[in-house]
Amino acid sequence: MAAATEQPASSPLKWLAWGAIAAIDLILLYGVTLMYAQGETAFALVIVLVVCSGTWVFISAKGYNYRYVYPAILGVSTFIVFPLIYTVNVAFTNYSSNNLLPLERVKEILLSKTYRIEGESYPFKVFQSDNQYRVVFIPSETEFLVSQPFTEESEPALISAKLQNTIPDGKELAFRETIKLRQLLKTQDVKLPSGLQLSMISLRKFGPMVDIYRDIGGNILQDVRNGNRLIPDFSVGYFKEVPAYFEGELSEAESVGPGFVVYSGWDNFTRVITDPGIQGPFLQIFIWTTLFSLLSVIFTLIIGLLMACLVQWEPLKGNGVYRLLLILPYAVPAFISILIFRGLFNQNFGEINMLLNLLFGIEPEWFSNEFLAKTMVVIVNTWLGYPYMMILCIGLLKAIPGDLYEASAIDGATPWQNLTRITVPLIIKPLIPLLIASFAFNFNNLVLIALLTGGGPNIIGATVPAGATDILVSYTFRMAFGQYGQDYGLASAIATFIFLIVGTIAWVNLRVTKRMVE
Repeated sequence: MAAATEQPASSPLKWLAWGAIAAIDLILLYGVTLMYAQGETAFALVIVLVVCSGTWVFISAKGYNYRYVYPAILGVSTFIVFPLIYTVNVAFTNYSSNNLLPLERVKEILLSKTYRIEGESYPFKVFQSDNQYRVVFIPSETEFLVSQPFTEESEPALISAKLQNTIPDGKELAFRETIKLRQLLKTQDVKLPSGLQLSMISLRKFGPMVDIYRDIGGNILQDVRNGNRLIPDFSVGYFKEVPAYFEGELSEAESVGPGFVVYSGWDNFTRVITDPGIQGPFLQIFIWTTLFSLLSVIFTLIIGLLMACLVQWEPLKGNGVYRLLLILPYAVPAFISILIFRGLFNQNFGEINMLLNLLFGIEPEWFSNEFLAKTMVVIVNTWLGYPYMMILCIGLLKAIPGDLYEASAIDGATPWQNLTRITVPLIIKPLIPLLIASFAFNFNNLVLIALLTGGGPNIIGATVPAGATDILVSYTFRMAFGQYGQDYGLASAIATFIFLIVGTIAWVNLRVTKRMVE
């Protein structure tokens, strides 16, 4: 009887849940259609996988146990696994600012190129009727060439014009209003009854224009001006212009931009290992990155531990105030502190050089000298990082029994012996995983390098921009988004190396933590 009364109450909820799932699936599938139509096949496949797996988890009885972990799995897959796979995929291509588009899009751009030929140009006027526009040419007093209507939302197209004896209905736009439509008019080519194609050549005239290239099949284009062919070279991702009877190597021919994206295999990884202009700076930056991360951890730990011991010292009056003041560098946003230090270390007007000049008569070149620049980076990062270590050490120090220090005092131990034989041995094991995590964080500390030195001073002889204070992540960032060109494929290859290194650090962290727990 209880089951009979329970069924009607649960049935509407079940149908409501199924309806909500169906609505969400329809919305996501609509998004898949839009992505696929725009050529984003990879993203479309990811959404399809999400829809299928999510529907199975929330409908199937077998997937019931996964309902609570599915959102977490989905988040990890979407924001970690998929970007990682995408980055590795880009590393095997020539994707860059010069090779940015797919082959079909490059063909469209080349086929849309035109050049002006000899012939009569036509003054024009624009007439507006409702939201539609027409271009009108007036070859004589009694004849008018009137184009098909188009709107501000119209795509670039070839529109035909008809010969009429009357001006079309609508308002004739003044010249200043025509100027506002110049970008739209440039995208609309007009074909006359004679077959002549006109394009906008000035603010007042349309002139005869013809396409430079025509498609002769097999992804091969032909220049109508001289008969030369454009053949795609898939080894470099460019069309190569060759004469009709060219018999040499395609690599020797002249490239025609823009380039297109092609898979280059292991070329980017090989460049990192073999190219002297990349290999040398990469090894130098890798060593500096490791040293910078290690020194940051050591100095922040030493200062943080000493400050923690100081504020925990019972005879110290007002230690709560000192604790607050020492934590302030951690509370202030990092970018503000970094920019302040950048001004303090200014070689010409900075307060630090003014003080050093006053006391010792020296003005160090903090941003020009490699050693001094690295020293400055470590100093600033130590200032930013010691409060974190101090907070950790304060918590760990409170967990040490006070009886141990009382016993050591009876034995006549010095503060140094208390530190080295009681404090450090008891807190080092809990600190090891946190120190490894801090090392990994500093390994990818892009903000500090980008705001303080920008990676400089530059390394002489580097094939791509590289600086002496660059760490691997800032080196990759400059390569991918720098002002001297963007090589996304090579940057992705280096990012893959960084992932392997940081992944190894994370694996070591887990192993160490597991052993400590055991």
